Amino acid sequence: MCEIIKFFPKINFVSIICQYNLLIMKELLYLKDTQLKQLIEKLFTSYRESFSDAKKTLDKYSIGIAHHKVLHLLSMYKGITISELLKKLKVTKQSLNRVLKDLIKLETIFFVKDQQDTRVKHIFLNDKGEKIFEEVFSIQKKRIYNALLNSNSDQVLNFDNVLKKIINE
Repeated sequence: MCEIIKFFPKINFVSIICQYNLLIMKELLYLKDTQLKQLIEKLFTSYRESFSDAKKTLDKYSIGIAHHKVLHLLSMYKGITISELLKKLKVTKQSLNRVLKDLIKLETIFFVKDQQDTRVKHIFLNDKGEKIFEEVFSIQKKRIYNALLNSNSDQVLNFDNVLKKIINE
């Protein structure tokens, strides 16, 4: 009998926890597959639209989305190394080298050897690279700025939090 009394509070506690978790799970699982598919479609569409705005500028310089991603990261992480860039882009060395060669031909980037380890190269945008990036960014910024401006602070914070969770940040 004593063991049953000792065990009973644990069962009751576990029962309460399970009921609480079920309530949370029901809230989280309110999206049906069709709604999730629609959300994914919105992610595709928002990606397409935010990059289609910049496509004319990219086409003007005969570069594509891969080049734009590199320009964007170089603008954010001045002096990033090739290995750090590979990690951020999650692409092969071959893919990155192709893009970097194009950007070298376009005269938009330059390299600086590391002071301690001369095998390591840091990549920077030059003035032309900064100019191209700013052209593309200013176009994309308008769409995103307008979307954020027409949202309240809770929507912006929640959107940012959801994006971070989607990308496992």
